[in-house]
Amino acid sequence: MSCKGVNCKSLLNELCDFLDGGLDAATIEEIKVHLDRCQDCRVLVDTTRKTIEIFCKAEPVALPQEVRNRLHQALEQRLREPGS
Repeated sequence: MSCKGVNCKSLLNELCDFLDGGLDAATIEEIKVHLDRCQDCRVLVDTTRKTIEIFCKAEPVALPQEVRNRLHQALEQRLREPGS
């Protein structure tokens, strides 16, 4: 992160790397300082972290055949559209 300090926009740009632990110590510290001051970003980070945790623990759900058919039709239609 090139700027001094973190704002909401820069936090969004770094969110995945922050949650994955892929940032340097200085950037992590800047994000933590921002999170101490910004409740909206704190809620975003907590919610995203919990969503990932729930998703990782969830069992795969089989799609009903009707849903599978509609999904395949939608994908085929999308691929036939110009510019796809």
